Amino acid sequence: MRALVAGAVGEPGDVLRLESRPVPTAEAGQALIRVRATPVHASDLHVLRGRYGFSPGFPAVGGYMECVGRIEALGPGTEGLRIGERVVDVAIPAVPGPRVDGTWQEYLVADTRRLLPVPGRLSDSDACQLAVNPLTALLLVTRELDVQPGEWLLQTAAGSTVGRLVIQLAGHLGIRTINVVRRRDSVAEIKALGGDEVVCTEDEDLLQRVTEIAGPAGVRKATDCVAGHVGAQVSQALAPGGEVVVYGALSTHRQTDPAALTIPVSARSLIYETKAVRGFWLNRWFGAASPEDVLDALCEVRSLVAGGVLTIPEGRPFPLERFAEAISFAEAPAHGAKPLFVFEDGRDEGGG
Repeated sequence: MRALVAGAVGEPGDVLRLESRPVPTAEAGQALIRVRATPVHASDLHVLRGRYGFSPGFPAVGGYMECVGRIEALGPGTEGLRIGERVVDVAIPAVPGPRVDGTWQEYLVADTRRLLPVPGRLSDSDACQLAVNPLTALLLVTRELDVQPGEWLLQTAAGSTVGRLVIQLAGHLGIRTINVVRRRDSVAEIKALGGDEVVCTEDEDLLQRVTEIAGPAGVRKATDCVAGHVGAQVSQALAPGGEVVVYGALSTHRQTDPAALTIPVSARSLIYETKAVRGFWLNRWFGAASPEDVLDALCEVRSLVAGGVLTIPEGRPFPLERFAEAISFAEAPAHGAKPLFVFEDGRDEGGG
């Protein structure tokens, strides 16, 4: 089989090579998956550059998040799934937890507890993007912050993939959103998507605008994936007792400025206004959550996407041989679609 392998830490275009490897064999509790589509996430590139929260150990097959494929074989005594079934492999390594196989290869073995059957009405493009961004949006809003209908949720990077999904989910749940963007030309787009209020840091004061929008009660819940000065402003904008969950720091895979990776939070604000700033990382959630909680959350995401509540942009397909183009596309500004490595001539057996 073909596999895209990184020999060492480095720039993806320099360290990745297309190799031929033996097809693996499923053991008890595992399934052999023939991969149909797998995305190229920014976090996959963080891992290769050695700038992520874990290292797979090199050489390693790339892709550490998710894929969709069909079950080719089941390990001895393995039950609950059937050969030929189309499934999502949630390949996000739990921290702490065992090593998992990368998804940028034609076949892989996976723990059956990490496999989610997908209905035929979901396209391969939708299915292979279920387990990272939509799941993150759901967990942030409903589990981490437990935002209630009618409450305000303040979020940075509203135009990001997760930010857009948060807007859709919030609209479905009756949550009001204040959405922070960097550029004035993003405001109309976020409004059209369903964002209740939009703050543009290019020409608006974030603290002033949040005060004007939320009024005396203020905002008690926020998410941030920008960090730096903007992350600090979000903390300042919170009402007493408020909480911000930080789940990213944009462009960390190339970031060298320490200030961009630091959130200068006022100790007086934390003490006298009892505000909280804490982190969220999907890998650690997988390491701490029970198998039942994981399955419940994944099933909820699947229903939201299948029901049209959450819309995932159609991915742009690339054969594995064109990995350099796929990586360039993944890092192009405002590309919109997610690059997908596709197999079997890119045919999509799902609907939608």
